[in-house]
Amino acid sequence: MNFNKTIMVVSVALAGFIFLGCQGGYSENEIGLRKSTLLNENVKVSAFDYNGKAAGESVLIDRAFENAPPMISHSVEDMLPITKENNSCTSCHLPEVAEAVKATPMPKSHFYDFRKKKDLKEQMDETRFNCVICHTTQVNAAPLVVNKFEPDFRQENGSTKSNLIDIVNEGVN
Repeated sequence: MNFNKTIMVVSVALAGFIFLGCQGGYSENEIGLRKSTLLNENVKVSAFDYNGKAAGESVLIDRAFENAPPMISHSVEDMLPITKENNSCTSCHLPEVAEAVKATPMPKSHFYDFRKKKDLKEQMDETRFNCVICHTTQVNAAPLVVNKFEPDFRQENGSTKSNLIDIVNEGVN
């Protein structure tokens, strides 16, 4: 195809997209899974039945794959927003407290600065304060799409424990 024909085909396709895009389209409430405005984050999402149980009362869901962040097994409704100054998660999940309250302890990787390659000992990495970036609340819902993935854990307790800090450089020369 010569250059002029290519320009003409691209121009017609672009005009078609513009024309179709101006035919009403979708409102902000029709986009995404939550079916509510995308312009306001203060909306309660009621599409799913979060278990809402108190900490320690629910059954833990195994990790989806090796070293996947574990899911939050309890309600976090009164714990949000999580900030550096206000993080309720650490009151139970810091390693020195977790065993006593029967909570999952934060792994060693949360006390390591990967950018500076420095062990922070008992000081949590400042980039790890917002727990819900990686961890999500367990929900009673059917999958939205079929998933045939089967995890293959290399260690016996891989579905419940993380060894990321020990293997993070595995295979790196």
